[in-house]
Amino acid sequence: MAKRILVVEDNDLNRKLFCDVLKANGYEVVPVADGQNVLATAQRFAPDLVIMDIQLPNVSGIDLIAQLKADNDLNGVPVLAVTAYAGKGDEERIRDAGAADYLAKPVSIGPFMTAVCTLLPA
Repeated sequence: MAKRILVVEDNDLNRKLFCDVLKANGYEVVPVADGQNVLATAQRFAPDLVIMDIQLPNVSGIDLIAQLKADNDLNGVPVLAVTAYAGKGDEERIRDAGAADYLAKPVSIGPFMTAVCTLLPA
């Protein structure tokens, strides 16, 4: 059975790229553009991995990671944080919220897939 990945990204191009690359590598993918739908979608989809954009409209990806980690059914799901906003201390704050790994944008496909495969061993 294919591993399931929830892709949370408000940028249409990035979301399509992440989803296309993941699908091409055999993953089942559900995209989410609006951070306000993340928790409900994750509860329905039961992902094996969440790829989380940090800068989202209406809600912070850091807050969403904390919400996922506070949910009894989702707290074991690894989160790969992806953000263009990579200032001093940001990685630490993102990891403190519960992200298992972190990539700065622009994301190259090689490191992206390496991070996914590390968090989702076959």
